[in-house]
Amino acid sequence: MMQSVLILGRQPKLGLAELESLYGSAKIRRAGTSAAVVDIDPCLLAFDRLGGSVKFCKVLAELDTTQWKEIEKFLLTAAPDHAKQMPEGKMHLGLSLYDFKESVRHIEATGLTLKKAIRKTGRSVRLVPNKEAALSSAQVLHNRLTSTHGWELVFIRDNGKTIIAQTVNIQDIDSYTIRDRSRPKRDARVGMLPPKLAQIIINLAAGELPEDKLKSICDIPEGGIVTRPHLQQTILDPFCGTGVVLQESALMGYDVYGTDLEPRMVEYTKTNLVWLNSTYKLEGSYDFRFANADATIAQWELPIDFIACETYLGRPFTVRPTAEVLAQTVADCNLILKRFLQNIHGQIQSGTRLCLAVPAWHMSTTEFKHLPLIDQIQDLGYNRTSFEHVGAESLLYYREDQIVARELLVITRK
Repeated sequence: MMQSVLILGRQPKLGLAELESLYGSAKIRRAGTSAAVVDIDPCLLAFDRLGGSVKFCKVLAELDTTQWKEIEKFLLTAAPDHAKQMPEGKMHLGLSLYDFKESVRHIEATGLTLKKAIRKTGRSVRLVPNKEAALSSAQVLHNRLTSTHGWELVFIRDNGKTIIAQTVNIQDIDSYTIRDRSRPKRDARVGMLPPKLAQIIINLAAGELPEDKLKSICDIPEGGIVTRPHLQQTILDPFCGTGVVLQESALMGYDVYGTDLEPRMVEYTKTNLVWLNSTYKLEGSYDFRFANADATIAQWELPIDFIACETYLGRPFTVRPTAEVLAQTVADCNLILKRFLQNIHGQIQSGTRLCLAVPAWHMSTTEFKHLPLIDQIQDLGYNRTSFEHVGAESLLYYREDQIVARELLVITRK
């Protein structure tokens, strides 16, 4: 089986946990600090639903060296032969390095040397200049490096070895922008959950994907839209806000059930899901359910297969709060989440999985203040999910300048 390599996003631990959740720990291996090797059929890798991976690559070679001169020597031998096999026309070439310490100038020098070697075969080649060691998704997209005439070579330092791979797909940044900014109803006051993070939350809640439900992307013509089959499972978001988690769930093929304390948010979610259906032409008879409900006392209709949501995050601090203000905010968030978990416990079956984005407060470069409830989760009737490739306590989504982070709490009802 041909191995795939995924380049992980800005916070690699989230991407690793997402992959382990979907495909199981045995099929995932971390490569360096920025990538993961996945041992499944590449045609069944649901890259379009992954929020934590930015590039999807196929492995071309693995070298028993990390010395760049040795790698260059290999490239000058192998690349011209590969170029001869590509369709006629101008070739677009780019290089991306992960976990190497080569300078941008050195990378570009290698690219120019490689370009000259390929041109000797009679091919016309354009080299994409590096701004950093690795090309961004936007650079790969705008230079068409995943097209039939494109070739982004990816080099990953993996302990004492080097993985050489070719990018075959990248995150659809244009579609993410549309789903984030073009929805008819948005409200910055209730937070702006990024669609990528919503995908990660859903995937951590859903757990391992059944292979018989996956559509092979190898059967889809180039440029075709990947529409996932109807999975006939329901995801509940009890704090649905403007419906970002629900929209991403629907695109993955799930039925969706959203509730919120504010009637205005429920109406926003309905409007946004109507827009999503008309924009993306969802296939199948999806079940969309909505209700105005307080998550601490609500009685939800069954079935509910998974729970995925961003809970109440408290006050959106822009400056570090006083100890008293922070203590009160922590207590308020903790109480709401505790009452929600107590309420829903008797309404879902044993083994039901939940992924909740809860607040954590960035106190210093490496220190976070967490909700007290997390240490009491077993007393509330839940088990916290552990991951082999990443610590459950490190599933944090934040920017360096952000005070309120999102901690992804993955739990299972006992």
